[in-house]
Amino acid sequence: MESLSISPINLFLQAGPIGKFVMGALGLASLWCWVLIIEGVVSIVRLRRAIRAARAGTSAVGVQAIADAGRDAADLAVAGETVSERRQRIGEAMARAGREILARAEGGLPNLAIIASVAPFVGLFGTVWGIMTSFAGIAEAKDTSLAVVAPGIAEALAATAYGLAAAIPATVGYNRIGRALTNLIEEWAVMLVAEPERRA
Repeated sequence: MESLSISPINLFLQAGPIGKFVMGALGLASLWCWVLIIEGVVSIVRLRRAIRAARAGTSAVGVQAIADAGRDAADLAVAGETVSERRQRIGEAMARAGREILARAEGGLPNLAIIASVAPFVGLFGTVWGIMTSFAGIAEAKDTSLAVVAPGIAEALAATAYGLAAAIPATVGYNRIGRALTNLIEEWAVMLVAEPERRA
């Protein structure tokens, strides 16, 4: 193998077929992770604006389905229903609509969790394979010099780095987006408690 360059692209090009497959998969996972993070942040910003608009009494396009569900439930007359049961029915209808909106907003959150948990192990597989390549090189050359071991070790460490490049942003993105969604749920909870009483 020729002299190694530390650049991720050169490390990828100088790796063996298995190393290339591992690094390619992790590189795609890293790109997908960033797409999911950006998509999640955009969804949260839109929802936060919609909730604030709804609280201010202006048009709230992102959460209009909640108000519509509450209005439809309030317009439905059920014989023998008490005021308390009516409030509960309206609240449940609005909560269902809210959960559907949140499920759409979550979008790629489960996929971020998968990348965060699986990428380090895929990188570890690449690391083990690179070390095995080094030992195979030692056996073939019958020499333990650094020149024989270095290519396999470089491939192993590159696979580790690719795994971390996918796992770290996925973990941070999952935690931050998940926390932001929890905060939005708490804001919605306030709306969903007050709204049925107003509509009942």
